Amino acid sequence: MGTKKLVIAIDGPSGAGKSTIAKLIARGLGYTYIDTGAMYRAIGWKAKLEGVDPRDERALAELCIRTEVTIGYDADGQRVYVDGRDVTGEIRTPEMGMMASAVSASPSVRARLLTLQRNLGANGGVVMDGRDIGTVVFPRADAKFYLDASPEERGRRRYAELKAKGMSVELAPITEEIRARDLQDSNREHAPLRRAADAEYIDSSAMTIEEVVQTILRTITRKQ
Repeated sequence: MGTKKLVIAIDGPSGAGKSTIAKLIARGLGYTYIDTGAMYRAIGWKAKLEGVDPRDERALAELCIRTEVTIGYDADGQRVYVDGRDVTGEIRTPEMGMMASAVSASPSVRARLLTLQRNLGANGGVVMDGRDIGTVVFPRADAKFYLDASPEERGRRRYAELKAKGMSVELAPITEEIRARDLQDSNREHAPLRRAADAEYIDSSAMTIEEVVQTILRTITRKQ
């Protein structure tokens, strides 16, 4: 009898390193990595393209009905498509991060993407990161983690990431954007950012990537 394929949920605030850690965990286990935040960025991208106000619930509901968000994979990892167009690179900007946070407050957007996320993880063998995976998407996930770091450390990480991509950015505004997004994500009415009661809390502020990965893998090994 083979080892059970688990559903692993990694939640936490913007810039905590969820994507980096989740990718490494998935690779180590031979699992599929699913970045749910990219799906919200995709809807935010479409809303921005069409000039839809993220606060207009009726307009967002209509946009969701006629928008197809799909996930694909290649040698570089997960690809995100909106109506057949690959937007993987276009959605990775601070502006799209804030748009993702804004549209994620919409019940229509959350309902639309919830179905997609649950379908992707239905058979297990997935590492899914986001802000409500362990509380809403997969409340009965086999292993849950809440990955955190101080706003200052998350700001430094995001700054380094964007500079490495050749973007012209400044540290202070990025840190303030992270604080603003924390506030927005934690206080939205629908599926706010919060730690699941049964999630293991990891503050990665002073930890290396390898230390975080090993901490998570030890817990997963016990559960398997």
